[in-house]
Amino acid sequence: MQHKKPIRNIAIVAHVDHGKTTLVDTMFKFAGTFRSNQQVQERAMDSDAQERERGITILAKNTAIEYHGTRINIVDTPGHADFGGQVERTLRMADAVLLLVDAAEGPMPQTRFVLKKAFENGLKALVMINKVDRPDARAGEVLDEVFDLFVELGARDEQLDFPVVYGSGRDGWAVDQPDNEPADLEPLFRMILDHAPAPELDYEAPLQFQAATLDHDDFLGRIAIGRVVRGVIKNGARYALCHVGRDKAPVAAIKGLHRYEGLNRVAVDEVKAGDIAVIAGIDEIMIGDTLCPVENQEPLPTIKLDEPTISMEFYVSNSPFAGQDGQFVTSRQILTRLEKACLRDVALHLANAEGNDGYELKGRGVMHLGVLIENMRREGYEFSVGKPRVILKTTDGQRMEPFERTVIDVPTEHAGKVIEYFGRRRSEMTTMEPIGIQTRLEFLVPSRGLIGARTALMTMTKGMAILSHIFDQWRVDGGPIPTRTNGVLVADRTGKAVPYGMFALLDRGTFFVEPGAQVYEGMIVGENNKDDDLDINVCREKKMTNIRSAGNDENVRIPPAHVMSLEESLEYIEDDELLEVTPKTLRLRKRSLTAVDRLKAARKQARAGST
Repeated sequence: MQHKKPIRNIAIVAHVDHGKTTLVDTMFKFAGTFRSNQQVQERAMDSDAQERERGITILAKNTAIEYHGTRINIVDTPGHADFGGQVERTLRMADAVLLLVDAAEGPMPQTRFVLKKAFENGLKALVMINKVDRPDARAGEVLDEVFDLFVELGARDEQLDFPVVYGSGRDGWAVDQPDNEPADLEPLFRMILDHAPAPELDYEAPLQFQAATLDHDDFLGRIAIGRVVRGVIKNGARYALCHVGRDKAPVAAIKGLHRYEGLNRVAVDEVKAGDIAVIAGIDEIMIGDTLCPVENQEPLPTIKLDEPTISMEFYVSNSPFAGQDGQFVTSRQILTRLEKACLRDVALHLANAEGNDGYELKGRGVMHLGVLIENMRREGYEFSVGKPRVILKTTDGQRMEPFERTVIDVPTEHAGKVIEYFGRRRSEMTTMEPIGIQTRLEFLVPSRGLIGARTALMTMTKGMAILSHIFDQWRVDGGPIPTRTNGVLVADRTGKAVPYGMFALLDRGTFFVEPGAQVYEGMIVGENNKDDDLDINVCREKKMTNIRSAGNDENVRIPPAHVMSLEESLEYIEDDELLEVTPKTLRLRKRSLTAVDRLKAARKQARAGST
């Protein structure tokens, strides 16, 4: 057994917007990872376009910092519950987790999730109470809440004795006690070096390298990122690709070997045990596979993930406007792209949908699938998707559905409306407590009760509610949940939406399209004020006559259209509707485009229900 290597492997975990990525920025600066005159964008770890637009981390990423002769490998993990699959597998690369908790908000659902996974992997937790400079900070109370959470999750005695620092990731300082004078991040780095366990492994042992993350490079091909558990991995060497339960392990050679230096991948000849390696050129490698010597094949346990809770159907677009915007429109192209997504994200599962031209994709939540849909449309894909559906299962003859632990921070004057809303959605309130001028409500909510909840909360609280949720348990089906109460306005012909025709229909509801937009028969152009669907003609033009009278030529004023985002559109549609996705537009439509076909489908469904 060799001496301890000067290396630390930590994963930074926290709830959404608690400051993980911003803290990594200031850690880079303090450790001197970048030159003093180097121009680096804020939230440097958020390299994906959607990450920067949404302000959240979607993909787990690796980096490394050298500090006082010690190499600190850091994994920046997502904070949103829908991307929990990223957290589950990347924790395999760490020996400790640095848990960031907002000094005002305290522990949130994702905090509970990542801590539970960390304890299951036997990792030590280090705590940083972040944003203590907020006016509403309550660092002492939050620390007590963190300790209570550790106890609730069954932490061992040594895990309960966790170190803690207080600081501001944005301003780049940390202190051992809240009353200490802030200076820099030295207390944080000292905590990492003193309390994060150092790898203690035999470099002479047979190699074990497990792939935790996959990437792709146009020149190098498939890239696998993971930890060298024991031994030494060498560039150009041939290794067996082992997996638990696989009879025969294929043998492949490593064509490129790298490790992280800051944000960059640096080519190396070998990577030793305890470090994070980046290997390229093995096209067959999958997440959870173990590289071993051909003569000594000992695969590591497979990475286990929680089950998906939401499914969605992907179809080839068959609307009258199909193929006008997209570059990739065929069933085969859509399938290939979905298979690629499942390869990189093991929390996604692909299956055939009900029809021959569609595929069913299962994931962790609406945002999880929504990010994939947005990426596909930006890449030039054109397709249609159905309503998100909650996955049910049968246990001991009872139908079970996923329930999620949901936390809502809302101004106190709106708390009653929120409680009433979730009461109608078969929810069980477990906690209600004041936090400053707000009230924190905690519910156990069926996953299907959360579909559309975020949009409804924003409306009833004037945008002041903060909703967070994480999968909690499978429970008996809670019964029917109210769906959308309003019907929709459906275009009855193809053409261009005309202000004259739309103005005459303003009393019917709210429009989703602007004047001048191209519409087709069966396309949803608005929301009806009543609970049934209504076919309308928004293409009606004013007839030209030779008769003029006072008032006939007055200006037509149309209120701005209600334009919904991708997630809002997915939450809005019902079972008989689809969302048509193209690189340029999002269109809501009926599955059956003509009124006759919709009537036949409704009669068929009614007969099926009666039997």
